[in-house]
Amino acid sequence: MRTNFDFAPYRRSTVGFDRLFDLLETGSRADTPDSYPPFDILRDGEDSYRISIALAGFRPDDIEIVAQQNSLIVSANRNVDEAEGTYLHRGIATRSFERRFQLADFIEAGNATFKNGLLTIELRHVLPEAMKPRRIQIGGHADNDRIEGPGDRARDAA
Repeated sequence: MRTNFDFAPYRRSTVGFDRLFDLLETGSRADTPDSYPPFDILRDGEDSYRISIALAGFRPDDIEIVAQQNSLIVSANRNVDEAEGTYLHRGIATRSFERRFQLADFIEAGNATFKNGLLTIELRHVLPEAMKPRRIQIGGHADNDRIEGPGDRARDAA
Protein backbone atom coordinates (compact mmCIF):
# COMPACT_ATOMS: atom_id res chain seq x y z
CA MET A 1 0.00 0.00 0.00
CA ARG A 2 1.41 3.36 -1.01
CA THR A 3 0.79 6.24 1.39
CA ASN A 4 2.53 9.11 -0.39
CA PHE A 5 0.78 12.44 -0.14
CA ASP A 6 1.42 15.42 -2.40
CA PHE A 7 2.11 18.53 -0.30
CA ALA A 8 2.64 20.81 -3.34
CA PRO A 9 -0.74 22.63 -3.06
CA TYR A 10 -0.06 23.37 0.60
CA ARG A 11 3.49 24.56 -0.11
CA ARG A 12 2.13 27.13 -2.58
CA SER A 13 -0.36 28.61 -0.12
CA THR A 14 1.66 28.68 3.10
CA VAL A 15 4.70 30.56 4.26
CA GLY A 16 7.22 29.29 6.78
CA PHE A 17 6.07 25.66 6.90
CA ASP A 18 8.72 24.27 4.53
CA ARG A 19 10.53 22.43 7.33
CA LEU A 20 7.30 20.78 8.48
CA PHE A 21 6.50 19.52 4.98
CA ASP A 22 10.09 18.27 4.55
CA LEU A 23 9.78 16.29 7.80
CA LEU A 24 6.46 14.79 6.74
CA GLU A 25 7.82 13.79 3.33
CA THR A 26 11.01 12.33 4.80
CA GLY A 27 9.06 10.33 7.35
CA SER A 28 6.72 8.91 4.74
CA ARG A 29 9.65 7.82 2.53
CA ALA A 30 11.22 5.59 5.15
CA ASP A 31 10.79 2.07 3.78
CA THR A 32 12.09 0.18 6.78
CA PRO A 33 13.03 1.81 10.04
CA ASP A 34 16.63 1.20 11.08
CA SER A 35 16.60 -0.52 14.43
CA TYR A 36 20.32 -0.29 15.20
CA PRO A 37 21.25 0.79 17.75
CA PRO A 38 18.15 0.43 19.91
CA PHE A 39 17.11 3.55 21.82
CA ASP A 40 14.54 4.93 24.23
CA ILE A 41 13.15 8.45 24.47
CA LEU A 42 11.91 9.38 27.93
CA ARG A 43 10.08 12.49 29.05
CA ASP A 44 11.56 13.39 32.45
CA GLY A 45 9.39 16.40 33.15
CA GLU A 46 7.36 19.09 31.47
CA ASP A 47 10.40 20.59 29.69
CA SER A 48 13.03 17.85 29.87
CA TYR A 49 13.67 14.69 27.88
CA ARG A 50 16.28 11.97 27.80
CA ILE A 51 17.49 9.76 24.96
CA SER A 52 19.13 6.47 25.97
CA ILE A 53 20.98 4.48 23.31
CA ALA A 54 22.25 0.93 23.91
CA LEU A 55 25.87 0.84 22.75
CA ALA A 56 27.35 -2.39 24.08
CA GLY A 57 30.91 -2.95 22.90
CA PHE A 58 31.67 0.74 22.27
CA ARG A 59 33.96 3.00 24.25
CA PRO A 60 33.17 6.68 24.93
CA ASP A 61 35.97 7.77 22.57
CA ASP A 62 34.34 5.76 19.72
CA ILE A 63 31.16 7.85 19.94
CA GLU A 64 30.52 11.30 18.46
CA ILE A 65 27.51 13.48 19.31
CA VAL A 66 26.75 16.55 17.19
CA ALA A 67 23.91 18.95 17.96
CA GLN A 68 22.89 21.19 15.08
CA GLN A 69 19.85 23.34 14.60
CA ASN A 70 16.82 21.07 15.14
CA SER A 71 18.94 17.95 14.73
CA LEU A 72 20.95 15.63 16.96
CA ILE A 73 23.35 13.20 15.30
CA VAL A 74 24.91 10.31 17.21
CA SER A 75 27.50 8.27 15.35
CA ALA A 76 30.11 5.69 16.24
CA ASN A 77 32.96 3.99 14.48
CA ARG A 78 34.72 1.25 16.41
CA ASN A 79 38.17 0.19 15.41
CA VAL A 80 38.27 -3.56 16.03
CA ASP A 81 41.55 -4.82 17.35
CA GLU A 82 42.32 -8.10 15.61
CA ALA A 83 44.83 -8.88 18.38
CA GLU A 84 41.91 -9.72 20.72
CA GLY A 85 41.69 -13.24 19.37
CA THR A 86 39.56 -15.23 16.97
CA TYR A 87 35.82 -15.02 17.48
CA LEU A 88 33.85 -18.24 17.30
CA HIS A 89 30.60 -16.27 17.55
CA ARG A 90 30.13 -12.50 17.41
CA GLY A 91 26.70 -11.57 18.75
CA ILE A 92 27.43 -8.06 20.04
CA ALA A 93 26.95 -5.71 17.13
CA THR A 94 29.68 -3.10 17.01
CA ARG A 95 29.22 -1.93 13.45
CA SER A 96 29.48 1.73 12.59
CA PHE A 97 26.25 3.70 12.66
CA GLU A 98 24.74 7.14 12.43
CA ARG A 99 21.46 7.83 14.21
CA ARG A 100 19.66 11.12 13.55
CA PHE A 101 17.01 12.65 15.79
CA GLN A 102 14.89 15.56 14.58
CA LEU A 103 14.39 18.02 17.43
CA ALA A 104 11.53 20.45 17.78
CA ASP A 105 12.20 24.17 17.91
CA PHE A 106 13.94 25.37 21.08
CA ILE A 107 15.05 21.87 22.17
CA GLU A 108 18.68 21.98 23.32
CA ALA A 109 21.01 19.06 23.98
CA GLY A 110 22.59 19.06 27.42
CA ASN A 111 24.86 16.60 29.19
CA ALA A 112 25.75 13.21 27.78
CA THR A 113 26.85 10.27 29.93
CA PHE A 114 28.02 6.77 29.07
CA LYS A 115 27.52 4.14 31.76
CA ASN A 116 27.02 0.37 31.61
CA GLY A 117 26.80 0.38 27.81
CA LEU A 118 24.07 3.06 27.71
CA LEU A 119 24.65 6.48 26.20
CA THR A 120 22.27 8.99 27.79
CA ILE A 121 21.72 12.46 26.32
CA GLU A 122 19.68 15.02 28.22
CA LEU A 123 17.47 17.42 26.28
CA ARG A 124 15.68 20.54 27.50
CA HIS A 125 12.95 22.68 26.01
CA VAL A 126 14.30 26.22 26.43
CA LEU A 127 11.90 28.93 25.35
CA PRO A 128 13.65 32.26 24.65
CA GLU A 129 12.58 35.25 26.73
CA ALA A 130 11.10 36.93 23.65
CA MET A 131 8.79 33.93 23.11
CA LYS A 132 7.57 33.63 26.70
CA PRO A 133 4.20 35.18 27.51
CA ARG A 134 4.51 38.33 29.58
CA ARG A 135 2.02 40.49 31.38
CA ILE A 136 1.79 44.08 30.19
CA GLN A 137 0.88 46.63 32.81
CA ILE A 138 -1.66 49.28 31.89
CA GLY A 139 -0.17 52.70 32.46
CA GLY A 140 -1.54 56.21 32.47
CA HIS A 141 -3.77 58.27 34.72
CA ALA A 142 -7.52 58.75 34.55
CA ASP A 143 -7.08 62.42 33.52
CA ASN A 144 -4.79 61.58 30.62
CA ASP A 145 -6.86 58.76 29.17
CA ARG A 146 -9.16 61.10 27.23
CA ILE A 147 -8.14 62.21 23.75
CA GLU A 148 -8.85 65.81 22.87
CA GLY A 149 -10.92 66.61 19.85
CA PRO A 150 -11.38 69.89 17.91
CA GLY A 151 -14.66 70.64 19.76
CA ASP A 152 -12.85 70.47 23.14
CA ARG A 153 -10.62 73.45 22.30
CA ALA A 154 -13.61 75.58 21.26
CA ARG A 155 -15.45 74.68 24.49
CA ASP A 156 -12.39 75.50 26.64
CA ALA A 157 -11.98 78.93 24.93
CA ALA A 158 -15.60 79.95 25.66
